[in-house]
Amino acid sequence: MTHDIIFFMLAVVLLWFGANWIVNSASAIARTLNISELVIGLTIVAMGTSAPEFLVTGTAAFKGLEDISLSNVVGSNIFNLGFILGLMAMIKPIRTNPTLLWRDGGLLFGTTVLILSLALTGNLGRIAGFVLLGILVTYLVYLFFRGSPLVVEDDDVARKARWYDYPVLLAGFLAIALGGDFMVESASSIATSLGVSSWVIGVTIVAAGTSLPELVTCLAASLKGRNDMLLGNLIGSDFFNFAGVLGLTCVLRPLRVSEQALPGLMLLVGMVFLVLVLIRTGWRVRRWEGALLIAINLVRWGKDFIG
Repeated sequence: MTHDIIFFMLAVVLLWFGANWIVNSASAIARTLNISELVIGLTIVAMGTSAPEFLVTGTAAFKGLEDISLSNVVGSNIFNLGFILGLMAMIKPIRTNPTLLWRDGGLLFGTTVLILSLALTGNLGRIAGFVLLGILVTYLVYLFFRGSPLVVEDDDVARKARWYDYPVLLAGFLAIALGGDFMVESASSIATSLGVSSWVIGVTIVAAGTSLPELVTCLAASLKGRNDMLLGNLIGSDFFNFAGVLGLTCVLRPLRVSEQALPGLMLLVGMVFLVLVLIRTGWRVRRWEGALLIAINLVRWGKDFIG
């Protein structure tokens, strides 16, 4: 048990640093190649912060651990909209706008409902994966021609590439690959030792671990006074986790959906709807609303472990 906990913590460190290395180095390389801020934000930065979810989800799927695979994506999205968004709102109220509500938030809500509907069949197959990837590509194409995305700003991102960015980028991918494998193996062993299901471990501990890049990025943005961009980035991350991470995973390895997964998906649909309501009320997410989101996340964690 102690051995598994040590490897789990090592996995968290590898995923955290690996994702940051990918985001910073890949963004600098892209800027050097004259790739636009739009493409950097929606592809490289989004893929970098979602890389832990993809590696953990994909590794678990290929090892036949479907519950950890799906629960990691569901749990990460709930953690993003519950704990991270709630914490950021408590630090400083977050301004919102109609475009964020109807375009980005509406798309996330529709995608979440679609995944719940597909999950009710008991399987998320390759067709479902291609549909999700199609939605992602359509969204990116639309934003490229019509929209202006909300991207993560960071002082390191604004610079151009230096010689060390290339080996650092490779090191980042190696770190998340190794971290993803460590996290799946240790989480599965911890679940067995504690006598709880793999779904519970995946939707709580693993989800929190793979969401560290989003937490660190949002905290840095908050400290720099960029709270007005936080909600858009979290919604975008959740959408990419579902359409990109889950979509590609299903294409590579179809997932079986257990009955234990359905309540979590239903909760996520409700969580997304609540966030959209909070966005609309006064066009800002207030401190007490952030506390409400954190409370919901903590209650959900408690119920998962107890129930």
